[in-house]
Amino acid sequence: MALVLKDRVKETTTTTGTGAISLGGAVANFQAFSAVLSNADTTYYAIVDTTNNEFEVGLGTYTSSGNTLARTTVLESSNSGSAVNFGAGSKNIFIAYPAEKSVYLDGSNQLVINGTSVTSTAAELNLLDGSTADTVVNSKAVVYGAAGQVTANELDVDNIQIDANAIKSTNTNGNIQLFPNGTGFTELYGNTNAGTIRFNCESNSHGVTVQGPAHSAAATYTVKLPDTLGLTQASGIVTSDANGVVSFDNGTIDEATSITSSSNAATINLRDGNVFEHDLTENVTYTFSNPAASGRASAFILKVIQDSSARTITWPGSVDWPAATAPTLTSTNNGVDVFVFFTIDGGTTYYGFTAGQALG
Repeated sequence: MALVLKDRVKETTTTTGTGAISLGGAVANFQAFSAVLSNADTTYYAIVDTTNNEFEVGLGTYTSSGNTLARTTVLESSNSGSAVNFGAGSKNIFIAYPAEKSVYLDGSNQLVINGTSVTSTAAELNLLDGSTADTVVNSKAVVYGAAGQVTANELDVDNIQIDANAIKSTNTNGNIQLFPNGTGFTELYGNTNAGTIRFNCESNSHGVTVQGPAHSAAATYTVKLPDTLGLTQASGIVTSDANGVVSFDNGTIDEATSITSSSNAATINLRDGNVFEHDLTENVTYTFSNPAASGRASAFILKVIQDSSARTITWPGSVDWPAATAPTLTSTNNGVDVFVFFTIDGGTTYYGFTAGQALG
């Protein structure tokens, strides 16, 4: 299985034709092939037939069971480089060192491999010794894998360090820049989860995560940073200005949340929206829940549609109506009353106003 080259290996043979050579025994003061080769080993050979003025040089494969050498690859021959059809008579066969497979120093001590001068220094060649394809070995040359890949524990390139899952700048206060080409963009792939970026604190103990929509959303759109802080714009992220103020350049749209009652009770959850609609089906007692914390404002609009049978509303005790008097609902079927409420103390007091009655 190995390529073997040994000194003073020479036998005779009377083999004819182009097939494997049957080895006939060692010449005096030489070794036999069987003494240096194991089954399936290969070696370079030369055959000389002085009787018929023929020769052949090649790579042979040894078979121990028959003590033969197959002429696996012919390198040079008297038959124009093809296998020689040997005639009758005794021939010599010996282990050779073919010129086209040789490595040597020329007259200028320049290393030559297969006729080509090697310009690398001994130190440079030593860098390859011990290198492993696809894996970076300490103090050795990098040899790429079959697919052009490299596996390494750490890679340092011009002030950039790639280590485990991290890409780091090794310069003091150094930047890391990404440069798409032309109209290309920097893309962050998802895997089990949607593409995600996390912005950590300076101690890397806390972080804020930004994540793309799930695949099920089938969402492809562009979100832009604003041209002016605090001023909204189309497809832009909403920001506040230096004073914490947000200016809406266009209108705002609220969801209208429908309220239903059960067992004469209904809850208006201020986390669900700012506009609510309730088509009465029974007398109802309201609960207002989840207002903003004290010092911040929660405000909402409530549209009430009367039933065919006049229904009543019992308001939360925290509602402060003008003159401490709650309004009387429109009693006609499908009559619409609209009320407005706001609180700035976490829901301790809701100020209630009638915006309109007997509408619809």
